Amino acid sequence: IWVQLRQSLRLLGIGGIGIIRMSGENCFDVLEKIFVPKKKQPIEEIKGYTMKYGHIADSTGSVVDEVLVSYFKAPKSYTTENMCEINSHGGNVVVKKILELCLSNGADLAEPGEFTKRAFLNGRIDLLQAESVIDVINAKSEKEAKTGIKQLEGFLSEKIAEIKKEIMDVMVNIDVSIDYPEYDVDEVTSKQITNMLDSVGKKLTKLEKSFDNGKIIKEGIKTAIIGRPNAGKSSLLNAILKENRAIVTEYEGTTRDTIEEFVTVNGIPLKLIDTAGIRKANDEVEKIGIEKSKEIANEADLIIAIFDASKELTQEDLEILNLAKNKKTIIILNKMDLESKIDENNERLKAVSNSILKISALKKQGIEELYDEISNLFELNEINLDQDIVITNVRHKNLIEKALESVKKAKETMENKMPLDIIAIFIKDILEDLANITGEIVTDDIIDEIFSKFCLGK
Repeated sequence: IWVQLRQSLRLLGIGGIGIIRMSGENCFDVLEKIFVPKKKQPIEEIKGYTMKYGHIADSTGSVVDEVLVSYFKAPKSYTTENMCEINSHGGNVVVKKILELCLSNGADLAEPGEFTKRAFLNGRIDLLQAESVIDVINAKSEKEAKTGIKQLEGFLSEKIAEIKKEIMDVMVNIDVSIDYPEYDVDEVTSKQITNMLDSVGKKLTKLEKSFDNGKIIKEGIKTAIIGRPNAGKSSLLNAILKENRAIVTEYEGTTRDTIEEFVTVNGIPLKLIDTAGIRKANDEVEKIGIEKSKEIANEADLIIAIFDASKELTQEDLEILNLAKNKKTIIILNKMDLESKIDENNERLKAVSNSILKISALKKQGIEELYDEISNLFELNEINLDQDIVITNVRHKNLIEKALESVKKAKETMENKMPLDIIAIFIKDILEDLANITGEIVTDDIIDEIFSKFCLGK
């Protein structure tokens, strides 16, 4: 019997409701020792998906709390086992006392991800679906949550199963040819293998390429805001966040370290990093901040290079442009409310990026145009989660890449007229890689690693 504590708001925080969940064959026996229902009924008569009102009491009969208990009977529960949830008041003292009563009456404390792990081991969901649970919980945007829900509902699992069936249909003929060489089926089998490998290769390649969008959906676009001191970096960050997150003054060098915040653009998280102004500095602390700015710009998915349009380009501005070369870059000409000394037709700017916008960060003008430019640059509007299956998990991507490598080797052995039993080895490798994604043949170490990332609530 596994018991686990969940509370609204946060673990070990104070909330309106605290939930103590138990799962296992004998969980109702433990519950019976501590729960005094208003109307007592034999457990056999209590239907699943129902709730009963009553009190939790200790061994002396002293009432601990007034509660509602939910009943879930095997196999119709999250884990497919008998389950119950004690809904108590959310104070620390109360929920800890109920948890202690459960443990003292025969339950064991659950590990992180214990309930989802049991749902997987008991066959209610596959490993791919189990991993999507944590994706839904950790989602930072609507699109990330939607991707997690689609995988939880089994859309990617169905696609993997479809590819495996296509392979298995051909493997039947391969096995016949290997086991009964006297039957002349080689010519038919060779054509089937070629067609199958081409088809499977195309489907796996499409899934692999979807990871580019999946990575954006899951991790967001790492965006570095770079520029000279007082170009308007912090003002731009504040305008995007619609709050005064960064300090803005007339003095140069205010930002010494990076400031990181998330904002959502068209359903995609944007990880904004306001960096120290890039210039020649004598202050040792500022020098460190400037070097860090350069490192972040080099690692960023997107650079927003901001310039004070009321001043001519300086040598420091040219250094900033050099940092943005060969990167996805949006150039911002800030302070459009003042008289401009540089504009979007400047050849030095155009040599770095065609995405050049005029804004006033202080007056919050041009911010929507910036969002539109980011969407266009990363083709965010092209990501159609209603129709497309998107890979967001690095583990899945790596296994798909391995499967594609096996497809390539199988094709090479076909071209070299190798025996069918050699070709079959690589085709079985494809099946093994796909089975690793859904958890059919996954190792215990991988299972433990995956579920260790879960919170106690799941």
